[in-house]
Amino acid sequence: MRKNVFYLLVLFFVLNSCTTEEFQNENPTIEISQKDPLSAKQINAEINQSLKSNGSFSWSKTSDHFLWSAVFQGNKVASIGFGSSQKDFDRSLSSNSHEIQNEILSVIKQYEGKEESRILITSDPFLNQIDVVIENQETIIALRRMKTIRYLEPGDYHYFENENKLNGTAKSSGSSSGCGFESEALNATDYTSVTPNAKVPWAFTKHNIPGAWSYSTGSGVTIGLIDSGVSSDQSLLGSSFNNGASSGRTITKKGVYVDSVWPWSTDTDGTNDQCGHGTSMASVMTAPRNTTGLPVGVAYNASLIAYRAASNVVLDGYHEQNGVKTAFTELGNTASVKIISMSMGHIFSVGKIEDGVKYAYSKGKLIFCAGGTSTSFTNFVGVIFPAWMPETQAITGVKEGTSNQKCDVCHSGSEIDFTFQMERGSGNSVPVAGYYNAQTKYVGGSSVATAATAGIAALVWAKNPSWTREQVLTKMRQSATYYPAADANYGYGNINVLKAVQ
Repeated sequence: MRKNVFYLLVLFFVLNSCTTEEFQNENPTIEISQKDPLSAKQINAEINQSLKSNGSFSWSKTSDHFLWSAVFQGNKVASIGFGSSQKDFDRSLSSNSHEIQNEILSVIKQYEGKEESRILITSDPFLNQIDVVIENQETIIALRRMKTIRYLEPGDYHYFENENKLNGTAKSSGSSSGCGFESEALNATDYTSVTPNAKVPWAFTKHNIPGAWSYSTGSGVTIGLIDSGVSSDQSLLGSSFNNGASSGRTITKKGVYVDSVWPWSTDTDGTNDQCGHGTSMASVMTAPRNTTGLPVGVAYNASLIAYRAASNVVLDGYHEQNGVKTAFTELGNTASVKIISMSMGHIFSVGKIEDGVKYAYSKGKLIFCAGGTSTSFTNFVGVIFPAWMPETQAITGVKEGTSNQKCDVCHSGSEIDFTFQMERGSGNSVPVAGYYNAQTKYVGGSSVATAATAGIAALVWAKNPSWTREQVLTKMRQSATYYPAADANYGYGNINVLKAVQ
């Protein structure tokens, strides 16, 4: 018995002391106990159990068989983050990123029996991240043994889509995915008029934004918006971006979303918002102080770079996650951008998006993300990803006159940094310019709270153009309800914007 134990210990030591090159050359046989993949129903059931029991789910904590099953059920696409350490995400700062990537691809080629051209989908130019095709469970096991793998995740597993197919509870309507093109007449009690002929939403007044405009209007600051794009049919967010009291600024629209079921497709579908959500976010942040009788944005003299990165707010699938990652890295590399706002997310982490957020943060960007807005299925979830990341400021919406009563569909939790009043006793939310010219609508949830708070940050930064990100954040905190002691679930609460710019 002792001799057997000794041999096992020696074998363990030898296997774990091999270099990557030795491991690859030996191509050891991998024993598999479960050879058939789990069904989408079984995969979602385990994810849901983890979310409800632990409040979180991570691919890294699952078994090899479970991870392979999800890769298999998701077009056999895997997303790999690599590096010499968990912090090694920036390709430009990695002296051996090329060598590590080649080692990983070599292992995949050996276990898949295919050439690189049939394996590699894309290699990110800025991040230590690749997307690959994997069919065999042995490949997953071999890769997980490599110390240079930071994360290995399914790259195209549609959790929400599968949940809806199985239970009819997720992403079941346009409203649950944040989309809508409807026009709504505004109640006269929900706005005040301001020169030259614009409407100031009631929520702005609650945060002393009109008073702050005497000190700052966002001029000289550029905000990056990651969302579903901006409508080409709303001229105030296009050719008339400089209208009324708004002047000397620019709006730039970019499209990085590929509308295809095939992960290897690369043709983007343009910049136009085909959902309506991104248009609303752009409006509440930067709509001009106009002459047309439509609602004005918080930072009506700030410039805007708006990305169509996804089809809607639920980042479910390869092209939506890849589009968001790309938007973060490109905005990170855009020197003029100081602030990034994203009112989209997922209920568990996505490695490539996490890398994108970290990359943009490393470039000095101040990032605001939505804390979460419930659908019928996700109302048990706390703060969503990536708002829970330390690199982001998590924002949620609260009811009028409060800092600690979340809106009926908003999330809260210890990761929340600021709140924004966006729900009235009447049930009405925040007025914004509509998808089409001369139209208006109401927008709620943590989405509008996030975009509005990003606009507030632009006012503070424009007033103090030499400040760093941390100085801007400090001023926002000092001007909020709960400073200096943040609330356990609502952060620093509502910002008094007039105080923040004085």
